[in-house]
Amino acid sequence: QVQLVESGGGLVQAGGSLRLSCAASGRTFSRYTMGWFRQAPGKEREFVASTRWSSGRTYYADYADSVKGRFAITRDNENTVLLQMNSLKPEDTAVYYCTVRINEYDYWGQGTQVTVSS
Repeated sequence: QVQLVESGGGLVQAGGSLRLSCAASGRTFSRYTMGWFRQAPGKEREFVASTRWSSGRTYYADYADSVKGRFAITRDNENTVLLQMNSLKPEDTAVYYCTVRINEYDYWGQGTQVTVSS
């Protein structure tokens, strides 16, 4: 059974940093795309970043335009994905969800709240 558990959210002032972690269990995830979405109050869930396996034995990262240059997604090991968030803005306030796509099915964690005060 696939399970995703996020951690690392919290309250931070604008310009500050947070690092989110997603621990996945239930199988090995090294060759699957893992990523982060977020949902702010009253808004739809939106893509933040993802890391996908390449046949060249490397991972490629993709980012939403709104976070490019500020956020960085990495794989800590086969089953953990990190999201380093720097230069945070109040508009980054949202619940952040970890996700993994396996055979065209998306699994989701419960989410972790990130609040950026101005």
